[in-house]
Amino acid sequence: MSKGRFLVIIPTYNELENLLKKAPQVLIQDDRIDILVVDDSSPDGTGDLAERMAAEETRIHVLHRTQRAGLGKAYLDGFNWGLSRHYDLLFEMDADISHAPDALPLMIEAAQASDVVIGSRYLHGRVTVSNWPMRRLLVSYFGSWYARVITRMPVRDATGGYNCWHREVLESVKLDRVRSNGYAFQIELKFRAWSRGFSLTEIPILFTERDSGESKMSKKIVREAVWRVWWLKILHIFRQL
Repeated sequence: MSKGRFLVIIPTYNELENLLKKAPQVLIQDDRIDILVVDDSSPDGTGDLAERMAAEETRIHVLHRTQRAGLGKAYLDGFNWGLSRHYDLLFEMDADISHAPDALPLMIEAAQASDVVIGSRYLHGRVTVSNWPMRRLLVSYFGSWYARVITRMPVRDATGGYNCWHREVLESVKLDRVRSNGYAFQIELKFRAWSRGFSLTEIPILFTERDSGESKMSKKIVREAVWRVWWLKILHIFRQL
């Protein structure tokens, strides 16, 4: 893709140290990339840091939310912000080190031939995850397997959060109907795209556990993913997606 404008959306909540390191690494990958930091009123000053960075770098933007409303809603707000400003590719990326910025050029290249590009941890029979506790790995791996079996969606890493979306996909999937957060959000958005006939391509990434900050994973997020998959399946059967 030789032309276009790209937006990397980074939700933050108490990610001061990670954001300071991550943003420059993202921007150097491609001159067409902008960053949108979606901050949930972080008490550690992440939002204030983002504003200072934006004042010094025109490719960094900040969207402040008044309360902590979940990862899925942060991305939805980010998508709507980016779509209203006519970005061509929109990316989801964690604020910590788990999603390596140097995969962005590969995702941009893959997006020339696919509507959705997924940075996959479980491709070609391999598990490319570093420093994850076994319990966390099993929850993620079998969560993706569970979603694939129930929905029949041909994706190995349905719960993965490092994704690239063409604007046309996001404009078509009815973002106002998305109800999920966490793992379930990632599954739902991919399923809505696939159900509408958009192409999904996975490329291998190395996922590395964070070395600073606090993980936002919880039992509530896992429980939601378990029942939301069936909810999506039922909506699809009755053509209500």
